[in-house]
Amino acid sequence: MRCAERARRGWPWKGGTVTPERELALFDLDFTLVPFDSGMQWVRFLMAGGMLEAGFDDAYLALCRRYVAGEGDAAAPHRFMLGSLARLRADELPALQRRFAATLADAVPKAAHALVAGHRTAGHVCCIVTATTRAIAAPFAGLFGIEHLIASEAQRDSGGRHTGEISGELCHGVAKVRRVAGWLQSRGEDWYDYPRTTFYSDSSSDLPLLSAVSHPVAIRPDETLRRHAAQQGWPVFDDLQALHAVRARS
Repeated sequence: MRCAERARRGWPWKGGTVTPERELALFDLDFTLVPFDSGMQWVRFLMAGGMLEAGFDDAYLALCRRYVAGEGDAAAPHRFMLGSLARLRADELPALQRRFAATLADAVPKAAHALVAGHRTAGHVCCIVTATTRAIAAPFAGLFGIEHLIASEAQRDSGGRHTGEISGELCHGVAKVRRVAGWLQSRGEDWYDYPRTTFYSDSSSDLPLLSAVSHPVAIRPDETLRRHAAQQGWPVFDDLQALHAVRARS
C-alpha cells in the first residue's frame, strides 16, 4: 500500500505511529508557484543583458512545444537551457542569480507568496520539487523563503563551470518520487514521518508524486491532470488566487 494511504490511516511505522503535527508541503515551480516557465524567464533575462543571442528564446520554446506535443524528449529543453549556463564562468553565476532574483519580485503572484507563507507560518517543512535546473530554480526558492529545493542537477567540470549536460536523471515524472524519498532519507526521515503530505502541481507528468502524497492539489492543470483529478476527487484550482480565496473563507 502506498505511503499516502498508510499516512491517511495513521498506520504504525518504525514501531510507533506517525506524529500528527508534522506536515510536508511540496511545490512544483513552473505554472504552479509561478504562472510562467522559469527557464524562459532566465533566458530572457540573459538576452536582455546581452549574454545570449537573439533567437535563443525561440529555439527553447520550440523544444518545449515539441515535448508538449509528444514529439520530443522531456530532457531536451533542459539540456538546451544548460547551454546558457555553460557560457558563463563559475564566478559569474552567483551575481547573475542575485540580479535575476531581483527581476522576479513583480512577476510572482501575491497568492503564491501567501500559499507558501501559510505553510511556513504553520511550521510545515516546505520544498520545491522541479525539473528546472538548480541554478535557475534557486533564486525562486530564495524569493519564497523556501529552504529546501529538489531540482535537476547540472554537470560541472573540475573548475565548477557548467558543461551543458544534466548530472544524473532529470527531476521529472517518477524521478521526482525517487528524489523526494532520497532527500527525506538524507534527513534521517521517510514518508511515514509525515502524516500529511501535500503536493501542488499543474502537470500530468507529476502524477507519480501527486499519487504518492496524502493531499494532492492540482493548480491550473493540463487536460490529463484535470481529468484524473476529477476522477480521484482531488481539489482543482484554475489559479492560486482561487485557492487563496477558498482558504481565506475556511
